[in-house]
Amino acid sequence: MKKFTITQEFSFTKPAVYKIHVQGDLGTSSSAKLGGMQITLLNSKNREPESMLIGRITDQAALSGILYTLYELHLTILSVSMLSDKK
Repeated sequence: MKKFTITQEFSFTKPAVYKIHVQGDLGTSSSAKLGGMQITLLNSKNREPESMLIGRITDQAALSGILYTLYELHLTILSVSMLSDKK
């Protein structure tokens, strides 16, 4: 079993920029219900389309809401990364 080490402390009560990678084509019309995140369709040959969402999320509750919306859309979440916690 692979062991992971966290090298940075995260604050879930402050805004941060996140990148969320999902399997499926969200289209730009979904941006409003996903906290205004920028949505980019990734080119994928011989595979199901994938979308990348990037944007500032206010806190952990807002992140949970976005992830729940993606769940309700029946999309597979491939990864979630915090890009920056700088203002």
